[in-house]
Amino acid sequence: MMYRRAIEQGGLAVVTGAASGVGKAAAQKFMEDGLGVVLVDLPGEALETAAADLNAISRASVSVTAIPTDVGDATAVRDLADQVFALGEVAVLMNNAGIAIPTGSWEKSENWRKLLEVNLFGVMNGTHAFLPRMIAANHPAVVINTGSKQGITTPPGNPAYNVSKAAVKVMTEMLTHDLREADASISAHLFVPGFTYTGMIQRFMPEKPDSAWTSEQAVEYLVQRMSAGDFYILCPDNDVSVERDIKRIEWALGDITNNRPALSRWHPEFSDAFAQHEASG
Repeated sequence: MMYRRAIEQGGLAVVTGAASGVGKAAAQKFMEDGLGVVLVDLPGEALETAAADLNAISRASVSVTAIPTDVGDATAVRDLADQVFALGEVAVLMNNAGIAIPTGSWEKSENWRKLLEVNLFGVMNGTHAFLPRMIAANHPAVVINTGSKQGITTPPGNPAYNVSKAAVKVMTEMLTHDLREADASISAHLFVPGFTYTGMIQRFMPEKPDSAWTSEQAVEYLVQRMSAGDFYILCPDNDVSVERDIKRIEWALGDITNNRPALSRWHPEFSDAFAQHEASG
């Protein structure tokens, strides 16, 4: 599949949100697979430490470069692309940077804008800055956009986050179609982690819960399924199996096809019916 072709040809893996968590773990995996890596995150100690950590374990032939960039700034991302293509061809573009800050359906407008600038427009900025040159290069490559189960089943609690990840899902679906129509030697993949213990979670939970996967486990699953050619890479965790995820997604889609109230999974009148559906074989 395309990822295997990409690493055989060599080149660079560009990972945003690479200073910690899934982004750092992904950069390390791509490095171990023989690609040079470009770590992209906000300037600061975390990015510098991540680069030092990977440099300490990299082979002499594999480059590790850190480029501080705000992915919500389209001009900065275009400058990032110029710097990257000066280094070599891009084999992997992973639009992974994301934030989670509180929002409400009718409040916290400024947080809505901040969150969408990173989670949605950060992905768009990366895609628009890199894809034209990646397509023109005709170099085997993959684009990985990090989504969320919250963008599929949209649980209550943080509407802006759900909106951003639902938009990333649709954006990536359109991207894979358009790449196919353009006969590009690039595949796109929607990476949907399960409950993963990252720096974002660590701020609220000092100890890793038994139900969570590590970032490294999520990335191993990503590469395994991407190598098999999967577009939707829906990760399980230590609590939620693939089968349970499928049940939840089927129920969410059923709100439309069965004309139930929106988010009926959390509606008191449907709690028993959902529990029966989730438990069914």
